[in-house]
Amino acid sequence: METQALLNRQNDKTVFKIILGISILICLVVVILNQKLIPVPDQFPVFIYKLPLVNAILNGSCSILLMLSLWAIKKRNIQLHKRLNLAAFVLSALFIVCYVTAHYFIPDTIFGDVDHSKNLDDIERANVSGIRSVYLVILLTHIFFAVIVLPLVLLSFYYGLKDDRLKHKKLTRFSYPIWLYVTITGVVVYTMISPYYNY
Repeated sequence: METQALLNRQNDKTVFKIILGISILICLVVVILNQKLIPVPDQFPVFIYKLPLVNAILNGSCSILLMLSLWAIKKRNIQLHKRLNLAAFVLSALFIVCYVTAHYFIPDTIFGDVDHSKNLDDIERANVSGIRSVYLVILLTHIFFAVIVLPLVLLSFYYGLKDDRLKHKKLTRFSYPIWLYVTITGVVVYTMISPYYNY
């Protein structure tokens, strides 16, 4: 019994290291591609410009799945809860691929940066400026929590699939609301910035 507990702790440490490594690697890839440290080709497929919308749809779908997952576990339907979480995880993984691809190819868009901004009167400029502050708060918290949530979600899945319900439940008290916040704010960020896309 003591040997099994020791093996479990050793396995948990190994999995934690792997999850931490994966999380750091994904963050590095996002930074490298987002900073255009690898040259962007002159020509690329037109569908790339649709990826921000695809990302918003993936985030919105993930939000719905996460809310349904909470409902399922409250109803004690563990199998449905697992299926919904796995579907949300797949959508989030697909989101990461689409996000990295879009940010590599598409130039950054600045909120409020429109060609006709010089024609705006002072009241309209003040409105754009005020809304921009709200947008930046949402964007920065979205990015911050997106970085934090990845290892938390991976660990939550590990404990859930391992059927270690106590650790899974403790961890999901943090990972679930953060993951839900990230998916919802992903849609909000897209909705706010999309009118300023110049493509």
